[in-house]
Amino acid sequence: MHVFNTLGRRLETFEPRDAGKVGMYVCGPTVQARPHLGHGRAAVSFDVIRRYLVWRGYEVTYVQNVTDVEDKIIAAAADAGVSPAELAVRFADAFSTAYRKLGVQPPDVEPRATEHI
Repeated sequence: MHVFNTLGRRLETFEPRDAGKVGMYVCGPTVQARPHLGHGRAAVSFDVIRRYLVWRGYEVTYVQNVTDVEDKIIAAAADAGVSPAELAVRFADAFSTAYRKLGVQPPDVEPRATEHI
């Protein structure tokens, strides 16, 4: 399998650091509003890559973060008259539902920004 290295601007043979294992870290949604088509496209794209790697025989650990606190979430929560945490949970659940409806496999690990600040 080959991948295009944008830094080196060339096609390279894919070789994971640990033989047979691949770690994928994907920037996930900022949960300030309902998901839209662009979110779905990104989720499906990375899901296809993940499934292909599994099909090729790799053990894949897929990590996708959730940004559940930032200025836009705080402002949207104030406009809605709810806490930022409540708004973030509501929209994080909406993203999970939308991804599930698209057939996207859930991440193995889903860290949330509020768990690490």
